[in-house]
Amino acid sequence: MKHQQSSMYVDLQQYQLHLRRLMPLQNALSPVLFLHGAIENGRIFYSHSGKGLACYLADQGFMGYCADFAGRGLSQPSLSKGFAQNQHQVITRDIPALIEFVYQQHQQPLTVVAHSWGGVLLAASLARYPELISKVRAKVYFGSKRVISVQSLERKIKIDWLWNRLAPWLGAKYGYVPAKKWGFGADNEPTAFLLDTISWINGAPFADLTDGFDYAAASQQTNWPPSWHFAAVNDKVLGHPADVQQFIKETCQHQANYTLLGRQYGHLQDYDHISMLTHPAAGDDHFAKLGHWLATVTS
Repeated sequence: MKHQQSSMYVDLQQYQLHLRRLMPLQNALSPVLFLHGAIENGRIFYSHSGKGLACYLADQGFMGYCADFAGRGLSQPSLSKGFAQNQHQVITRDIPALIEFVYQQHQQPLTVVAHSWGGVLLAASLARYPELISKVRAKVYFGSKRVISVQSLERKIKIDWLWNRLAPWLGAKYGYVPAKKWGFGADNEPTAFLLDTISWINGAPFADLTDGFDYAAASQQTNWPPSWHFAAVNDKVLGHPADVQQFIKETCQHQANYTLLGRQYGHLQDYDHISMLTHPAAGDDHFAKLGHWLATVTS
């Protein structure tokens, strides 16, 4: 590895958000904040052995900060019965605090990279607080969608049955959603957060479920920084290419780059929702192209 890793914490009083910092050994470039999706944590972007997008970019000279949302990963305290967090808190409190923290570390705008649902929360936060955009140089999305419109057997199993029915039942029983224990996620989830995602996934308006703030309308007035959306040909439900494109349209990111990852489009693999960030071939594929693009937009 050409970088060193260490842990930092952002203190928000009720909880502390963990950041895994990846520091290049030399020639540090601009900072990158990584935001994970639902039922996962920051490890989707890095490993201690040097695998993952954050490690790849750190080896190219980019300062990386992989966040764990409240209760997930190494954030404190861990999820337990009674831990309350919803989407509103992440959008209005946690993401702004993370952006501000990384900005203050370097006194320069940062890139934000998001996977899956993390991209929805990022877009909502930036649309709600346009003053944050001056601190964001670029943003990158992997498999981010807000509404799941695709109809298939896989959707019925993963969304209609598991996410919409089993997960809320588990949340009511345990006080949080033990997705890791039950084998359908890399990390657990607060129950209130899960219930919020269900509303949006199933097509509720892009408005805040706590105070009604209209994210769709705000997006129309947002001057987005340079953006790149990635989708994968084998992502059949959780980030279906059609739903990714609809998310781009809904948030008025008309100038954004869009890339569909698959062999038929010149890539090394037919990637899916997870492998687009974890496959060994990614470093010689879209990671390299993204690194070159970031060097251009952040110079």
